[in-house]
Amino acid sequence: MMNYGFRILPSPSRPDLALVEKFQHISTPLISDSMNRLSGVDASIRSYHQAGKLAGTALTVKTRPGDNLMVHKAIDLTKPGDVLIVDAGGELSHAIIGEIMMRLAEKNGAAGIVIDGAIRDAGIISKGNFPVYAKGVTHRGPYKDGPGEINVPVSIGGMLINPGDIIVGDEDGLAVVPAGIAEEVYYLAKERQSDETRMLQEIEDGTLDRRWVDEVLKERDCGGLGN
Repeated sequence: MMNYGFRILPSPSRPDLALVEKFQHISTPLISDSMNRLSGVDASIRSYHQAGKLAGTALTVKTRPGDNLMVHKAIDLTKPGDVLIVDAGGELSHAIIGEIMMRLAEKNGAAGIVIDGAIRDAGIISKGNFPVYAKGVTHRGPYKDGPGEINVPVSIGGMLINPGDIIVGDEDGLAVVPAGIAEEVYYLAKERQSDETRMLQEIEDGTLDRRWVDEVLKERDCGGLGN
């Protein structure tokens, strides 16, 4: 019989590494806009590192709030380019990781860590460039009893994340790109990136067409437009 709550499922196939690396050059707003703004982790999960773009593949962990036994195991299973994604229920009473676990994950090739829960050693983490995102900080350490599961769907900041999804993080937050549509989303985001580059140049040149603002207001029967 399967011991539900204590499971390590097989890793899914990972997206091509070259495709994942392309997202290093795409901002989370561009990804979000390309997916109609429905595929982002909410603002309760924020960055704690000094600098550094996050782009990698989700290695998911679901754990009892305040417990990091399965997070330790996930770190041992980490492959280069993995992002450790931990659903700790958003609980902030006990830290799930600190400096030591961060260093272990980094040494094993992790691209970053995301915790829907708390971290500690925030002063040290804030001075480095290894991407760490979390919901909060506490000095209180975790328990190591379980239960927990690895490579299962998790909820992080209101966003469903499946193992193998592409995770992109920057100063604006975290975007999630399902593996099956990652290539299409990348090209849509690249098109938006080109459009924004053109708009910025038109702003600089004074040639940006802003007629759309009044056109939308007219459609909504807005008075006082002066024409």
